[in-house]
Amino acid sequence: MIDRKEIQEIAEKYYENADQIKVGTVASHSGLDICDGAVEENFKTLAICQAGREKTYTEYFRAKRDPYGRIVRGVVDDALVFNKFNEILLPKNQQKLVDENVLFVPNRSFTSYCSIDEVEDSFRVPMVGTRSLLRSEERSEEQSYYWILEKAGLPFPEKIENPEDIDELVMVKLPHAVKKLERGFFTAGTYKEYQEKSEALIRQGVITREALETARIERYIIGPVFNFDMFYSPLETGMSPLEILGVDWRFETSLDGHVRLSAPQQMTLSEQQLTPEYTVCGHNSATLRESLLEKVFEMGEKFVEATKKHYAPGIIGPFCLQTCIDKDLNFYIYDVAPRVGGGTNVHMSVGHSYGNTLWRKPMSTGRRVAFEIRRALEMEKLDMIVT
Repeated sequence: MIDRKEIQEIAEKYYENADQIKVGTVASHSGLDICDGAVEENFKTLAICQAGREKTYTEYFRAKRDPYGRIVRGVVDDALVFNKFNEILLPKNQQKLVDENVLFVPNRSFTSYCSIDEVEDSFRVPMVGTRSLLRSEERSEEQSYYWILEKAGLPFPEKIENPEDIDELVMVKLPHAVKKLERGFFTAGTYKEYQEKSEALIRQGVITREALETARIERYIIGPVFNFDMFYSPLETGMSPLEILGVDWRFETSLDGHVRLSAPQQMTLSEQQLTPEYTVCGHNSATLRESLLEKVFEMGEKFVEATKKHYAPGIIGPFCLQTCIDKDLNFYIYDVAPRVGGGTNVHMSVGHSYGNTLWRKPMSTGRRVAFEIRRALEMEKLDMIVT
């Protein structure tokens, strides 16, 4: 892991041209939200694009500013287009970001397309957030987010060690064989169903036998899904440093198509259609009944304290607790994003419901990140928010 002091020393030099600081991110996942929030706080933006999928950022959402530098359209001021996203890790490209005073905001695409080892050990660009926590998203890691949740005493679905022990509905979690960044998840209620479904998905090329051997099997929580977009500020002293900004939930293919069919119709589907996939294709916004909000804050507090204890300096900035709620209103955390969540684009420009209420202005996750950068610059505490 790069020594944090080295990154802080690089960021310290940014003060010399503080008015030229840019907010940069990988142009995917939540890139638009990050850029939108940055321009709201009067920062220039830089998007790291991959050839063949760059036009969203270089053309359709390209920024236009008036002679005074005020934004009048779009959100992306500058773009670097590489053949592959991971070319951002080349030393010459990293140096370009540093030379342009870029503060880099990581998202899931960054750690999906780039080697996590290189992100930790050789990406010498000041990163807003906690570099050491990014690896915890990999379920194959010994100290995955499940490890953190256990250390924090937080609820998560019970793990089933042996598929032969399946005695009620479970979710089998493993990667998709073809769509490398997506899921090959499936459900099963018995060991027999587990065998039948897994063999069918292997024949269809959706999953591999190798991935199945290391899949995580956990009890299925029957209930709605709430992804809590949260924020922790190491700069805050007078008020709570922990914030709930908003809530989102996912549209997933082909699951959302299945639930629109009656049960008799589902039973007539062919083998190729029968098992739904869980590929995220969009998000929507939600709110939570007020009597449950304190439980969410309690979960957030426990998560923050666990990261401080085991991943110093602890979580910085945005993170997302992805939960299910059962019939007795108990929360179960099934996934954790230790960075900007995947569904925050639904709140860009208009802001999150809770973030707006707290800050008395439109406050999306992207804007909250940029607002924290602005506060750090004004307080001369940039060193506290970068790793």
